[in-house]
Amino acid sequence: MNASMYDVLLAAEKHSQKTTHLGERLLWVLVLVALVAAVYWLMWRAWRKRAARQSDLPELPAIPERTGPPLAELTGRYLGSTTAGDWLDRIAARGLGTRSLAEVELSEAGLAVHRPGAADFFVPAAALRGARLDKGIAGKVVPEGGLLVVTWQHGDRTIDSGFRSEHPADHPAWVEAIENLNTAREGAR
Repeated sequence: MNASMYDVLLAAEKHSQKTTHLGERLLWVLVLVALVAAVYWLMWRAWRKRAARQSDLPELPAIPERTGPPLAELTGRYLGSTTAGDWLDRIAARGLGTRSLAEVELSEAGLAVHRPGAADFFVPAAALRGARLDKGIAGKVVPEGGLLVVTWQHGDRTIDSGFRSEHPADHPAWVEAIENLNTAREGAR
């Protein structure tokens, strides 16, 4: 057998890889898009059902025009609210589940939370129950002490709201300011 005949036999035995048809690829892409859309729809539906279950939560107080001089100010992020003591039970009703940028101001009147792109709300001083440093709230975990959690009463529900300052070193001063406000309010009774 000469070299050219050997090359012909080798070439005849080899075959190219089977090509995928465009229709098959489009079908897989459509299945994947439908699956992603279904997952997003289920998440949206679950969020709406959670908000409906929590619809007994009263309307949030509006921020009064005059709150007095600020005792503490914070610029950062509002990370959401949960049922007090259960850091994974996010509250979706009344916009409390909406994460956003925030400017928070503590005064003798209470806690004013300004949120661009979400509804602002106010926590009267009488409703404040305390504050602490923590490491997590539903949907956000940070290094130990990197989260300011303010506990407050709204209707018959005790709520934890999470904030993260642009300067987390300011968080201990916030805890102290809220505790001092509670002590002064209790001393005035």
